[in-house]
Amino acid sequence: MWLVAIAQTLLFVIAAPLLAGVVKWVKCQLQNREAPPIWQSYLNLNKLFRKEVLLATTTSQLFRVAPYIIFSITIFICAVVPLLIINTPTTAIADVIVIVGLFALARFFLTLAGMDTGTAFGGMGSSREMLISAIAEPALLMVFFAVAMTAMSTNLAMIINQLALHHLWLQPSLIFAALGFILVALAETGRIPVDNPATHLELTMIHEAMILEYSGRYLAFIEWAAQIKFMLYAILFINLFFPWGIASDFSWFSIGLSILTLMFKLLLLVIILGIAEISLAKLRLFRVPYLLNLAFILGLLAVLIHIIIEVG
Repeated sequence: MWLVAIAQTLLFVIAAPLLAGVVKWVKCQLQNREAPPIWQSYLNLNKLFRKEVLLATTTSQLFRVAPYIIFSITIFICAVVPLLIINTPTTAIADVIVIVGLFALARFFLTLAGMDTGTAFGGMGSSREMLISAIAEPALLMVFFAVAMTAMSTNLAMIINQLALHHLWLQPSLIFAALGFILVALAETGRIPVDNPATHLELTMIHEAMILEYSGRYLAFIEWAAQIKFMLYAILFINLFFPWGIASDFSWFSIGLSILTLMFKLLLLVIILGIAEISLAKLRLFRVPYLLNLAFILGLLAVLIHIIIEVG
């Protein structure tokens, strides 16, 4: 069982750059542009790992250790989030509140590293990131509370197992929770309309502004962690709100079916995301809080609807 848990974690880490490459490839195909190969993210990471590290003289040791801390926290989250199989030894500690806290801890070190250089863009990106996180984290907690009340547990594996067994994904509360989760995920992963991961325009960037001073292997670890975080949110969305197909035992048939189902759901999600990103424009920064407030309201409505239905 421990080997399965380790294999799931390694699959998260290894497949995350591939998922990012597929997203870029799909967007290029939808825009009739020549697309890079889907393994381009691996080539970019390899290039960064081989490059020389250049550091500003104003940075401290925090700037050097932050990429390793962020990458380690992200891998730990991968270990506790169910990917193909629900019941593994590591999923026993997969509490949704702890997961939100770990995401916040990784963001804390990233924003500190952005301010550590003393540059204007690093401080600007860090302040913008904290502004978004101050609204996104309560909204994410409210969404998790809605699904946790349905399953009567805050353990992620138990929530997924409960939803998969009782086919509850069409409940009104879960529909509102899913909509709120989508808005939070767009903000947390820096996707359009909140942020554009493909631009380096100083006046609009958020995540990229914090890592402008990084290079070499430090930048590689941060970019890799961002790709893993994107895959984590995609898997959380799929397994929470569309949990059919995920394996509950360790038979080869169940695992194979889980792999095929996961690939189909990820491909469908990537196509929908690509269509949305080429159809939407990036929001102005002062409008982003309105979007996240909407996510919080959707999560709150999900909780209230669940309570009303249970009482009724």
